[in-house]
Amino acid sequence: MTKKIDAILYPVTDIDAAKAQFTTLLGVDPAIDQPYYVHFETPDGIPVGLVPNGQDRGMTGATPFWTVDDIDTHVKTLVEAGATITENPHDVGGGKQVAILKDPQGNIIGLAQS
Repeated sequence: MTKKIDAILYPVTDIDAAKAQFTTLLGVDPAIDQPYYVHFETPDGIPVGLVPNGQDRGMTGATPFWTVDDIDTHVKTLVEAGATITENPHDVGGGKQVAILKDPQGNIIGLAQS
């Protein structure tokens, strides 16, 4: 079952410039500020992340990541419905699994399982 948006991630080529822009846009400082990932908790509760070189991972623009119960099953059913895998499910730390797929229209779909 798909539950909610886990985060919206933006691929960036200049993490410092993007961090400055999103700090201004969102009106909050980053909650996580690392060279490999910058994470904001917005006042309305939508997590926003900046991913350096996310383009290399198949992210062509802002990518919503949906929280799912069983990431492997969701990947399988999306592939059966015509999606292609851009990034197989893998652990990004703390047991959290993520995957990236592209639907037949070229839209990017992110999945996340805690």
